Amino acid sequence: MTRTDPLDVPRPHAQLHFGVFFQGVNHWTIWSAPDSGSQIDPASFRRVAQTAERGLFDAFFLGEGLRLREVDGRIHDLDVAGRPDAITQLAALAAVTRRIGLVSTSNSTFNEPADLARRLSGLDLLSEGRAGWNVVTTDNAWTGANFRRGGYLDHADRYRRAEEFLTVARTLWDGWDDQAVATSVHAPAWSVPGAVRRVRHRGAQFDVDLTPTLPRSAQGHPVIFQAGDSGEGRDFAARNADVIFSAHGNDFDDALGFADDIRARLRAAGRPEDDLRILPGTEIIIGATEEEAQEKKRWIRLQQVTPATALGIAGLLWGIDLSDRDADGPLPADDPVVAENDGSFGARRIADQRAVVAEWRAKAEAHGWSLRETVIALGPQRGHVGTPSGLADKFAHFVRHGAIDGFNVTPYLIPDGLDDIVDLLVPELQERGVYRTEYTGTTLRENLGLREPLTQRSARDRRQAG
Repeated sequence: MTRTDPLDVPRPHAQLHFGVFFQGVNHWTIWSAPDSGSQIDPASFRRVAQTAERGLFDAFFLGEGLRLREVDGRIHDLDVAGRPDAITQLAALAAVTRRIGLVSTSNSTFNEPADLARRLSGLDLLSEGRAGWNVVTTDNAWTGANFRRGGYLDHADRYRRAEEFLTVARTLWDGWDDQAVATSVHAPAWSVPGAVRRVRHRGAQFDVDLTPTLPRSAQGHPVIFQAGDSGEGRDFAARNADVIFSAHGNDFDDALGFADDIRARLRAAGRPEDDLRILPGTEIIIGATEEEAQEKKRWIRLQQVTPATALGIAGLLWGIDLSDRDADGPLPADDPVVAENDGSFGARRIADQRAVVAEWRAKAEAHGWSLRETVIALGPQRGHVGTPSGLADKFAHFVRHGAIDGFNVTPYLIPDGLDDIVDLLVPELQERGVYRTEYTGTTLRENLGLREPLTQRSARDRRQAG
């Protein structure tokens, strides 16, 4: 891809944003390589966060689950136990970083807004305005079993609860005025009269009556992240979020289609179309030459898609247990078992199993692929592969033509998987003027180039109208 004259692009001054995603359950993080580190040692979290900050990343994003994940009722053998609570871990990282944002995945299905809003506000204050909240929902019964009410929520109900949850949280964060605390020892009271307000909310999901106990941080509210890709999820993000994660970051046309759809939903929600940052998740593999990068990718895929992982992925497609099969042998001759999945047991089946199985068989036969080779070639695809220069040109094209605002990067190695990006790719991006050379602010909201929180804008508009 060649460099484009700035006059020929719709966003000639757009800047690329990077976040880093420290995952929980997954097979993309290589566990078996000699230089693979611990997934639970606090030193690994520090190393990743500090490397990302050295590379001027916007955010360190921590994935979290409330229970070990399951697939069809069985514990997922790549899930991680032994990590502290996400907000606790991020509070510790706030002490050893200065500018990078700290984003907690916190669940709106199995938390309560009065408690979670306070804990997120605490992280925001401790980090001096660098907190973010990835609002996630849960619909499975195995997580619900941890809680008194148990069960799980239908898809639409998850978003109804999440939206009311977020409404209550924002009301609590707005319960203190910016100048609520007296600034003089001669003031008649510690807080300015009327500057701290009681919050009363009674809705379908929550009944809250309390006075908030924490002031706002320098950025007003924690930055709201969201990752839903369904119609309901995209609408939720358009109404509520500051940043949306997506799976639409590999192919330019697909990414642009997603971005255009989100911008249309933003306009329909009465927001400016540039009011939301779009950060697809991705993996970045870098080599000194294209050939070296492709060879590196082949090695990485073999490490990621182990025989057990290949059999697990194929088993989900076929709908049967393939764990006793040979991953280096042919695809199963069995017909796929199409079973209803009510959402109560983790990973869902593929929508059109028979068609996908037929495609896999045809291509495996044409290329002489084993089951494992077929999974690597036709299973979940992700990421960008190339030289620092080639990737910098590609990413500049993506961001300046409006397909993305940046990427949420998943390292394939912990804790050193960001080194090539920071040391080799970032300088190339900076040379093209598509990446910052220093942090632009002190808060996560400032560094993402976001406006003030939505509720504060609404309150200001009401005051001006009145």
